[in-house]
Amino acid sequence: MKNFIAIITVLLLASTVHAAGKPVNYTVDGESFQGYFVSPSPGAPLILLIHDWDGLTDYEMKRADMLAELGYAVFAADLFGAGIRPTEAKDKRQHTGELYKDRDKMRSLLFGALETAKLQGADPANAVAMGYCFGGAAVLEFARAGADLKGFVTFHGGLATPEGQDYSRTTGKILILHGTADSNITMQHFADLAKELEEQDVAHEMITYSGAPHAFTVFGSDSYREDADRKSWERFTDFLSETLR
Repeated sequence: MKNFIAIITVLLLASTVHAAGKPVNYTVDGESFQGYFVSPSPGAPLILLIHDWDGLTDYEMKRADMLAELGYAVFAADLFGAGIRPTEAKDKRQHTGELYKDRDKMRSLLFGALETAKLQGADPANAVAMGYCFGGAAVLEFARAGADLKGFVTFHGGLATPEGQDYSRTTGKILILHGTADSNITMQHFADLAKELEEQDVAHEMITYSGAPHAFTVFGSDSYREDADRKSWERFTDFLSETLR
């Protein structure tokens, strides 16, 4: 089997030829943000990509380029603010914690990012939101907020539902890709969400990968697990093919 990282490298090199991404400066409620937009062609199906707890970095932009090579327009949003890319754990906790405590602001930033993608020529009526870790939790917040998207996908994301919230307004399908060995987001969280989605009749699919810890898709990190990354990416791209026209 070819090394998955090598496949990623090939896709990244190809993406620089077929779709050139660009930074996008935008504002939400008077605050400045900088996202990243890439599209292979006008009218391509849209993926709204939400970053991990270190903000919008090269990792998310690489994933965006990979998706553009597959034929999708991608807007990688910025939920922290232009130039805010924390590198210390305490700073990462601060910025994610602020949004976890202010869910209205988180929702406003998500809807603002979707509107920004629309201004870039993307079609929000043919779209899926996806996110990594913190971004996965944000994507589920977007689903509970009633965002009119076709799907919501999380990779090793936070799964707990805040008190007072539910999925009664969710219309799109939910795909959860999770590591069975994740000690941060446990299998109890996974089971609780599965029960909640079933009780509220939300279309969903939930997969766990053996031996995969938290952040198993972050290539180059100690947490990276090639097998789980490859399998979850394949299921994700199949889901996109099934969901977007």
